[in-house]
Amino acid sequence: MSAVVVDPGSTTLVLDPEQVLDRASMHLANALLGNPESAAGLEVLLGGLKLRFVTGSAVAITGAEGIVTLNGSELPLNKAVRVPPGAVLEFGPALFGLRYYVGVQGGISSRGEAAQGEVAQEKALRAGASLTFGPPSGHSFPEVSHTARRAMDPERPVVVRVSRGPQASNFDDGTWLRLTSEPWLLSPESDRAGARLVGRPLDAARAAEGAATEEPQPQRLVSGSVLLPASGLPVIALAGHPDTARSPVIAVVRDEDLDVIGQARPGQMVHLLG
Repeated sequence: MSAVVVDPGSTTLVLDPEQVLDRASMHLANALLGNPESAAGLEVLLGGLKLRFVTGSAVAITGAEGIVTLNGSELPLNKAVRVPPGAVLEFGPALFGLRYYVGVQGGISSRGEAAQGEVAQEKALRAGASLTFGPPSGHSFPEVSHTARRAMDPERPVVVRVSRGPQASNFDDGTWLRLTSEPWLLSPESDRAGARLVGRPLDAARAAEGAATEEPQPQRLVSGSVLLPASGLPVIALAGHPDTARSPVIAVVRDEDLDVIGQARPGQMVHLLG
């Protein structure tokens, strides 16, 4: 079972569920199709993807909301839909949220060709790449108890909850108060490694009384870590983050709120609630 990429759009990546920026949406797509949670799928930035199915299959589209069509007819989102051989699946611009997620029944087992210069594990697709799917899990789709989270309105602020990070005690209460009460904007320089926030810079050198001031050592990062670099502008580590960083981790985004950051758009307001 296979499909051919006619147009990859701005960026379409083949990813395992732990690599995507909105894990809940990828997990929902797999659940709707009866795939294992570990099945790889597609992360489609803003739309533009166009796929032609060489053989029949079934798909589920979750995450962002926009007009997705199958052979020119609008396809329902957050639902498993059968796709006949020769059908063309096309994604219009995302109107709400940022990233669509595409699950295919059986999961993607042959991951397409990475474009020159792309990080290999992200497996960015280009026109003409082939995708091969595993065997279907059965003839009927399973009942799924959990419902889809509504895609975010880009005009509304993103609100995420944070707890104090391992180096929060190195900063005074005023720095923490500003971090968690002042509004931030998502920078256009954000990427899959980190959500960069812009606003009134914090004083990254303003240590709490008695805090250690020696040269920071590299520390292991986890997704959701809120780093405070010398610029004073926070960076939230996302799925593509490096293994370590020297900047202090002043806060950590709650795991259940991290997917929301993956659907935020550049210029969208972000509130960190502590």
